[in-house]
Amino acid sequence: MSAKIFLKHIAEDEQGATAIEYGLIVALIAIAIITAIQGLAAETANLWNGVESKAVEATSNARS
Repeated sequence: MSAKIFLKHIAEDEQGATAIEYGLIVALIAIAIITAIQGLAAETANLWNGVESKAVEATSNARS
């Protein structure tokens, strides 16, 4: 196979481009999942902090 035919074959090959596209899609999905989990974690922390403050308030009122 001559160099010209080999280079033409490489230029027309789209398998590498498809793999890169799939990689980008997976990366975007991973970023979306991480962002959603971080938001959920912050909401959960706020929820438990609220529960803690209500429990402390309830127990301090019961002692008085």
